[in-house]
This record gives sequence, structure tokens and C-alpha cells, in this order.
Amino acid sequence: KFLISKEANVNRYGGFYGYPLQVGCVYGHKQIVQMLLKEGAEVNARGGHYGNALQAAVAENHEQIFQTLLDRGADVNAPVGYYGNALQAAVVSRNKRILQTLLDRGADINAE
Repeated sequence: KFLISKEANVNRYGGFYGYPLQVGCVYGHKQIVQMLLKEGAEVNARGGHYGNALQAAVAENHEQIFQTLLDRGADVNAPVGYYGNALQAAVVSRNKRILQTLLDRGADINAE
């Protein structure tokens, strides 16, 4: 909150994880993720190890954050990151609920 109050750019790219939103997703900081989204963080920003915030949340099994990102319009078929897409990250993380939700939201089962 302090950095945002000093007009920090919530969409500034940098480091291994890419964007601040992705860092919040990796570490499961739900309140920070919500604050960043409220302040204009781009839900589909691409870059960093996981490729985007959705894949970071999926890979680390943060289901509440995953749902928040979907509710904010995260692209379930974005072809980026270490796993390739969110569906592939869900398979690797062995989370059946996330996997089913992605399929229900239109994830392409044949995407590469």
C-alpha cells in the first residue's frame, strides 16, 4: 500500500517472476493480488518464469487467487511461461478442481 501511495507502477516488469501481480500469485498473497488488481494491474500481462499470473497461481495451487484472476478476465488459453499454458500447469500441479474449472472456462485441451 505504501508503494502504491507513492505512485509505484503496478505494471512494471522486472525480475524472475515478471510483474508484481505474478509475485503475489506465486506466494499466495490474496490481499496483495486483490489490491494490485484494484489499482490496475494487468491480469493478462505476459512475462517472467510462469508467463502470467494465472499460470503462477495454478502452478502453486492457490485456488482462491486462481478464481479471482478468472473473475477478472484471465485468459485460460494464454500460451506462455514455463508450462506452456494454465491447463498444462494444472496437470503438473495435480489439482483436479483447477483442471476442471479451466476446462469449464474453455481451456483448449489440445493446446501445445
